[in-house]
Amino acid sequence: MFATARPAAESPSPTPLEDSRKSAEETAGWIQENWASWLGVGLRILLVVVIAYVLRRVVQRMITKLITRMTRTADAVDGTALGGLLVNHERRRQRSEALGSILRSSASFVILGTAALTVLSALKIDLAPLLASAGVAGVALGFGARNLVMDFLSGVFMLIEDQYGVGDTIDVGEVTGEVIEVGLRVTKLRGDDGAIWYMRNGEVKRIGNLSQGWATAVVDVPVAAGEDLDRVRDVIAAAGEEFGGTEPWSEQLWGEVDVLGLTAVAQGTAIIQVQVRTMPGKSIGVERELRWRIREALLAAGVVMSDVPPGAMVPPRAEQVAVPRQAPSGGGGGGE
Repeated sequence: MFATARPAAESPSPTPLEDSRKSAEETAGWIQENWASWLGVGLRILLVVVIAYVLRRVVQRMITKLITRMTRTADAVDGTALGGLLVNHERRRQRSEALGSILRSSASFVILGTAALTVLSALKIDLAPLLASAGVAGVALGFGARNLVMDFLSGVFMLIEDQYGVGDTIDVGEVTGEVIEVGLRVTKLRGDDGAIWYMRNGEVKRIGNLSQGWATAVVDVPVAAGEDLDRVRDVIAAAGEEFGGTEPWSEQLWGEVDVLGLTAVAQGTAIIQVQVRTMPGKSIGVERELRWRIREALLAAGVVMSDVPPGAMVPPRAEQVAVPRQAPSGGGGGGE
């Protein structure tokens, strides 16, 4: 007779309490194994954030001090003779603020961008896809908004090189006017007729600044070719010397009135050229006043100007008096 085997006793199923305890033990072990690396990563991230914050504050404060010093220098000479000749306060202030804004934004972008990449690297995040996507987006933005990028870069270099500023009179080819506002993308000009022109910085190919350094006032004096040119030169030189000692013109002249000499002789006219170095932007007014004074001096000296025939400035002699021309008689007259 076969003996029947007794079934093995089934193991009791774990209770919920035992499951919770086991999970807690596994979690505690996992935390115990990784807490050191977590602490190291956290401290590294904290250190990166602190360094980025401190570095950004220090750099921005240095830039602000630099811009403040530039503005203070402009304030020191503003209203003085040196300030009137060399420095335009509004121009210096706006240029300094624009450069300061560019430098602060660039510094913040570089510092914060580097800190963000360092934090992501510390978190074991693969940066290759992120950098590749950023590169593709940058290329697409460069092609799609190349005119905007060109305007911005041109404005930045224009400010750094100090090509022109507020208050300058510039010639950009199609229009000439006074700069009233300088931006990174657009520059505003006020033309001679009062119109405001908006000039994109990226479209400017050449600029003629009429307000930097010094200007030259040139006056062409036409006199009759038969005049004594040595005497004419002496009269013009005396008028220029008197002009240079008269207020407020004496402050606008940067040298003596120079009689260059004879430049052309044609059709009974001798043209004598006169020039003087002036303050920037004052040449037109100086030319008008100098031309007026030279003409008055020449007329007072009895010099014949070219716009009237020779001899018209002096009383004509008796033999030069024109005899009225009589009309011919209609019929033939009989002689006695």
